[in-house]
Amino acid sequence: MPSAPVGTLYRGREGMWSWVAHRVTGLLLFLFLVVHVLDTALVRISPEAYNAVIGTYKTPILGLGEAGLVAAVVFHAFNGIRIILVDFLAKGPRYQRVMLWIVVGLFLVTMAGFLPRHLMNVFGGH
Repeated sequence: MPSAPVGTLYRGREGMWSWVAHRVTGLLLFLFLVVHVLDTALVRISPEAYNAVIGTYKTPILGLGEAGLVAAVVFHAFNGIRIILVDFLAKGPRYQRVMLWIVVGLFLVTMAGFLPRHLMNVFGGH
């Protein structure tokens, strides 16, 4: 049985992991939006319940969750731009791997700028 040339199928290469990460971050963002709509709608039903829910969001665990949410948004946005470029540029598929590493670099730079300040706020370093 002939074997497929290396790099033509995902089989654990960068393209597959980018695909998986894009779908996972998309699902997480969708779940966040559902929860956000529900907790915001709670203000019309019971302002006291709304205030109680919002109060729970000020815990360190949910502060770390916010950092995860920002990470998901940042990766999903940069990778979405990469996907558009791969799909619509004639040479996009040829440079998809390079563009993925650019996405990773932009993600790391963005998160490095965001996380220190956010974590200071979460853990009381106002």
